[in-house]
Amino acid sequence: MSHIFDEDALAGVLRHMNADHTDDNLLIARAFGSVPDPIAARMTGFDGDGGEWLVALADGSETPLRVTWPNGPISERQEVRREIVALYDASCARLGLEPRQHS
Repeated sequence: MSHIFDEDALAGVLRHMNADHTDDNLLIARAFGSVPDPIAARMTGFDGDGGEWLVALADGSETPLRVTWPNGPISERQEVRREIVALYDASCARLGLEPRQHS
């Protein structure tokens, strides 16, 4: 059974991802989604097995996307950042882009 994070963890991560990392959300959607040419994406949730995004398309529709964590299941809030960074790096690799440095 997947680990369920508390509301504070969910709210904090989602607020950060959707305010500060909109380009990364779209990059993940482009790399891991099955729809061509998404125009935007926002992170909508996560659990111990992966993250969830809602991907916007040019025709105004939206489609859900779920991506499993690259390093396997997690159960600690600090692991979420590690896995999102790993998704970002994997997205860059899939799309042939140079990833930025992480601090």
